[in-house]
Amino acid sequence: MTLKETDHVELLIIGAGPAGMAAALAAAPRGLSIAILDDNPLPGGQIWRDGPHAQVPKQAQDMRRQLQRLSNVRLHSGCKVVTLAGPKRLLLEDAERGWLLSYNRLILCTGARELLLPFPGWTLPGVTGAGGLQALIKGGLPVADERIVIAGTGPLLLASSATAQKHGAEVVRVAEQAPLSAVAGFAAGLWRWPNKAIQAITLASAAYRTSAHVLAALGTDRLEGVRVQVGDKVEELACERLACGFSLVPNTEIARALGCTVRNQAIVVDEWQATSLADHYAAGESTGFGGSELALVEGRIAGLVAVGERDKARGLWAERQRWQGFADRLNKAFSLNPALKNLAAPETVVCRCEDVRYADLADHGSWTRAKLATRCGMGACQGRICGTAAQTLFGWDPPLLRPPFSPARISTLACLDEGDSV
Repeated sequence: MTLKETDHVELLIIGAGPAGMAAALAAAPRGLSIAILDDNPLPGGQIWRDGPHAQVPKQAQDMRRQLQRLSNVRLHSGCKVVTLAGPKRLLLEDAERGWLLSYNRLILCTGARELLLPFPGWTLPGVTGAGGLQALIKGGLPVADERIVIAGTGPLLLASSATAQKHGAEVVRVAEQAPLSAVAGFAAGLWRWPNKAIQAITLASAAYRTSAHVLAALGTDRLEGVRVQVGDKVEELACERLACGFSLVPNTEIARALGCTVRNQAIVVDEWQATSLADHYAAGESTGFGGSELALVEGRIAGLVAVGERDKARGLWAERQRWQGFADRLNKAFSLNPALKNLAAPETVVCRCEDVRYADLADHGSWTRAKLATRCGMGACQGRICGTAAQTLFGWDPPLLRPPFSPARISTLACLDEGDSV
């Protein structure tokens, strides 16, 4: 069958990263109508992000080709969810139009974003996230002959370092906040996942230091250097770029708006990848950070369950458990040092959109009280950055995203029926 432009599909998948693509490929043989929404130009998510300087893995290329050959699957790239428009109904927008789409079942594969923690100078031009640096380089940013410092935690630091070096940058320091004992213990257990052991060896860097974290970005109009704590010593390193990533945070905003249970910053799912809301499933890093391998198998399970293939889905549980074991070790080894909560000075900006300082927030007992008093979270990102930082810094519950979930055209909002609200 050919899936035409329609306002209804049997299965809707939000997110075309590894989990979303795997879910669609698993569900497609049943012949039902499937739509995949993604805000990127091409499927692959952040981990398989495309661009002029990107080398998309063969697995991702193969999955893209398979999706293209499926007549019952339609991919909506460059598309965003604007708001809910009733039960099992969403208002969507892409570059050309806005429209309403209803569905029978939904799989959330919304991925994760970087956790950015404020520190003095973090708003200077030249400071980005670690994953953000990777995305910029893949998108064509020239970094040849630039000196770069990468700081934060987790394997993403080494991956970003390798990407930068491959494109001619000099990585002068990779500062991993986890202690050597934790990193060594994690590495010693990688024999259970041979491909990860090989990957770790290929990404090794002489600039790598453990028990190390950024203290401040230095400069006036743009970044000129970085002050880094390395063990008991403090280094000041001249550089043109600083990339910081303090782990990942699941994207749960749409799930929360739908009414799915979220706990410990992740969408709660059962063994079938089912959320607390009937006919709604979730897979990949929106259910917890675990890497592409875990996302792929979770996506396949969700896709199979969504079309009633529970026996086939159960056959994948052992593989999921294997990769969940890797994820558990990873998250334990690279858990954040509580000292990182103290990086910000009183004058450090926390909410970049509204220019709200740490001192302006610290005396408030909740996100809502702080927002009423300071306008934090009321800018373009709607608290996606500062709200997550405030959760880490102060233990506040993150804000519930209010519709519209992202800026939208008036013509798109006009698609709502009478009685619908934004």
